[in-house]
Amino acid sequence: MAEPVLDHEWFCTRAGAEIEALAEAVGSAPDIAAEVPSCPGWTVADLAGHTGNVHRWATAIVASRAAARQPFPDAESPWASADGWALWLTAGLVPLLDALRSAGPATEVWTWGPGRTSGWWARRMLHETAIHRADAQFALGVAPVIDQVTAADGIDEFLENLPAARRVTRQLASLPAGSSVHLHATDSEGEWVIRFGADGPGTVAWARGHEKATAAVRGPAADLLLFSYGRLPATDPRLSVFGDEALLELWQQKLTL
Repeated sequence: MAEPVLDHEWFCTRAGAEIEALAEAVGSAPDIAAEVPSCPGWTVADLAGHTGNVHRWATAIVASRAAARQPFPDAESPWASADGWALWLTAGLVPLLDALRSAGPATEVWTWGPGRTSGWWARRMLHETAIHRADAQFALGVAPVIDQVTAADGIDEFLENLPAARRVTRQLASLPAGSSVHLHATDSEGEWVIRFGADGPGTVAWARGHEKATAAVRGPAADLLLFSYGRLPATDPRLSVFGDEALLELWQQKLTL
């Protein structure tokens, strides 16, 4: 079977599928006020509201070809039920995909990460939604499944955007300069090396490949992605850890989006 081409249409299609999966998970919640264990302080309704507003924010930016940051929306579902939140999430799907497909991958728009193109938003919407779909499933007691191709690209995208994430960059200086983390996927050829302080205090650099590191984590790409986002602890039995475990704990405290 041929490997999928990770082009603009692939990201749009996958983002749409993730929105549908998120809506299904939210709609299945027996209690919309239930806590989301992977997002401390959030309920299922909070999770749905945040993600749906991110979708609407991206739609407005791409559709208007915005050259500067736009106000983040504070729209709410007009319903208080799980089914209502699911319908509200689904209602944002077509406008988002229409805006992304109309713009294509190369239209210049504002982005908070590197790229400044509409294609950046298509990729971001896939991975933003996949992680929050996993969050919703954690709240239901369901183990999320993320395919290996999406997960590996999700790790790339996470690391590419990490230096531009405003909430995270303030925490980079707390990571020991000169330390590093190696992620090694056991279900693919994916390997990543992340170095802290390599380009000066409070910086992070990364590359694909193998290198001896201060700490290493091995596991399926999906579990490495969930680890990188702080959704799966390094102590999870699906992961194997080598080296400085304290650094991995600090990573999850400081660098999760």
